[in-house]
Amino acid sequence: MRTKNLDNHNDIITIISRCQVCHVAMVDPEGKPYLLPMNFGFADDVIYLHSAQEGKKIDCLKINPSVCVNFTTDHELLFQHKEVGCSYSMKYSSVLCYGTVEFIEDTEQKRQALDIVMKQYTDGKFTYNPPSMREVNCWIVKVDRFDGRIHRH
Repeated sequence: MRTKNLDNHNDIITIISRCQVCHVAMVDPEGKPYLLPMNFGFADDVIYLHSAQEGKKIDCLKINPSVCVNFTTDHELLFQHKEVGCSYSMKYSSVLCYGTVEFIEDTEQKRQALDIVMKQYTDGKFTYNPPSMREVNCWIVKVDRFDGRIHRH
């Protein structure tokens, strides 16, 4: 079994582009870890996320905007001997991204952010109605550091 750190930025981008969900880790107001699965978009080393205007994650991020975002894919159960539990492992490709959240206030920038999120999941052009644009909270994470790993048998 082999774990390899990824140094090639293109390999890291490929892993992120193949993911359907990311997990965003933050610290809650009591200093406890808080982790959420989220839909996302990614372009030019920036992660695009969206949520409601209010809620626990927004409360957390207003106090401490530092986050760690995890992307993982290519999961496959591996084993050397079917009857030996310790011989089992999991194949995976994984990226951790570290950065700071910035909230987007401008309506046109929100529209662009939502287009990037939609592009992660589907092709096409989209419109967004004004009430939804007022109620959505769009935020970005400019990635300061990427850590990528793959585990293969």
